[in-house]
Amino acid sequence: MSYALSVEPANWWVGMKKNTITLMLHEQNIANTQFKLLPYQGVELTNATRTENPNYVFLHVTISDTAQAGTLKFNSSDNNNFSFSLLERTKNSAEREGFSSKDTVYLINPDRFVNGDKQNDTVSGMLEKVNPTFKGGRHGGDIQGVINALPYLKDLGITQLWLTPVLENNMPDYSYHGYAITDFYNVDPRMGSNSLYKSLSIKAKDQGIGLVMDMVLNHFGAEHKWMKDKPSKDWINFNGEFKNGKNATSHARQTIQDPHASEYDKRQFNDGWFVASMPDLNQRQPLLSEYLIQNALWWIEYADLSGIRVDTYSYSDKAFLTAWTKAIMDEYPHFNIVGEEWTSNPAIASYWQRKKVNQDGYTSSLPSIMDFSLQEALIQALNEEESWSTGWVKVYQSLANDFLYPDTDNIMVFADNHDMSRVYTELKQDLAKTKMAMTMLLTTRGIPQIYYGTEVLLDNTPSKDHGDIRIDFPGGFEHQQANAFTGEDLTADQHSMHTMMSALLHFRKTSPALTNGKLTHFSPKNGVYSYARLSDEQTVLVFLNKNAQTINQELDYMKEVLPHNTKAKDILSNETHMLKSKLTLKPMSATVLVINK
Repeated sequence: MSYALSVEPANWWVGMKKNTITLMLHEQNIANTQFKLLPYQGVELTNATRTENPNYVFLHVTISDTAQAGTLKFNSSDNNNFSFSLLERTKNSAEREGFSSKDTVYLINPDRFVNGDKQNDTVSGMLEKVNPTFKGGRHGGDIQGVINALPYLKDLGITQLWLTPVLENNMPDYSYHGYAITDFYNVDPRMGSNSLYKSLSIKAKDQGIGLVMDMVLNHFGAEHKWMKDKPSKDWINFNGEFKNGKNATSHARQTIQDPHASEYDKRQFNDGWFVASMPDLNQRQPLLSEYLIQNALWWIEYADLSGIRVDTYSYSDKAFLTAWTKAIMDEYPHFNIVGEEWTSNPAIASYWQRKKVNQDGYTSSLPSIMDFSLQEALIQALNEEESWSTGWVKVYQSLANDFLYPDTDNIMVFADNHDMSRVYTELKQDLAKTKMAMTMLLTTRGIPQIYYGTEVLLDNTPSKDHGDIRIDFPGGFEHQQANAFTGEDLTADQHSMHTMMSALLHFRKTSPALTNGKLTHFSPKNGVYSYARLSDEQTVLVFLNKNAQTINQELDYMKEVLPHNTKAKDILSNETHMLKSKLTLKPMSATVLVINK
């Protein structure tokens, strides 16, 4: 097989802290080619690295502070010359603000959200065609659809978008989810293009919405050119072989922290493949490590990102993870990165957060982590009968474990996501419970993440198939009657849920107590969980009543956060209450009271 010359990355920027970059060149028998950089002030080709594969050369280029934007010209001994662009950075790029507890993140599976461009549903050269009637197939949603939905998302009160991966996934089937990437530098043409993705970022920012990119460091798609032509023999773990599952990951994430774990078990977790279609990358390979670091910095700068979500975070080599996150945070000190560590054990999850002092001496640079403990506890709390060990106490205990985290404000909280049944489904299609769940997530500590369609009660009952969990958003596709964008043909419950969530989201955007206030919670009593968010300017009180009857809640226990005879407004009902000795709580309800000082 012959290969045309490819150069990755396609460009870089002047004024970056990361001023030594590595260009990956791929072409048939390129290893014997010698390269020379024509004179360019402030830029030097320092050396080249070659591996045992004759089809790759890695050029190491240093860009000094004196370099200006322009075009680098590389001449080669076989006259296959190429140019490389150095660009100006966007003003104040390094000082960009990442997503934070001031935000609410809206998670979208783009293929299932809105079909904004029917012309790209099926694209020549892509292995999988559109198949909207198959739950595991491509349904046609795309980046243009997300752009079209921006006014709706702004009206809802969203401030950040997290899209599951939109990069090329040229796989023969189940490519819609995006996690088997076959090109780390190009958007899948069925989703749009790099320029359209950049346009989404610009147009979202115009609506006050940031863009969070979903990145995959642990694995890639088996149709990537690296499987046919590995850059080096150690580029892929277990010699690039799945061996009928013998080299599959154990998913035993506790081996990373376990002081008694064997090296065999550690390797089986870190180096093992998810499935045959997702080969596992060896981040201990220095050239691959550099490639992944540069790729992340390139997308942040190119698309003006406000954050990154890292898939299967702990499955990658942990020394590499520190280097990767540190490189990003050094370049963008106010940026944010959240890692997926799917465990309900906060002792394991907290290990990865920046500034955690770990027993084994491991130092992480990851700012944020996902709170699977609270997600699990919340579902259990709302489905269980109340007792000393069940019900709301599960949530209370989960949050009580916050002493394990160095930064509890920078934890991402959620009721569901693209890999689990929807919250409305898990709560047995109970509107009142779903409202309580979302009220809690939007008022507790941390950064709330909402899965698309929660605001209109999307449901995957009775199936747990991922294709049903990632169902089409109502109004995003021609065949649907219900339309969440216009409200047409939505049920009364869907309208009620949407109204409540929008009210909370808009209040949250302007509430100092919810965005950066201290959390003080009280041990659940008689089916009621209550807590306060406290800032200098404002107090927010939250009461979650799981009882099927009205409760006259005694307030004496809240004296430390609630002055006597205080007037408060219920932001969900707009009622005003004089808080004396008792507060009436409606059956199966969430009450959110605000006291402005």
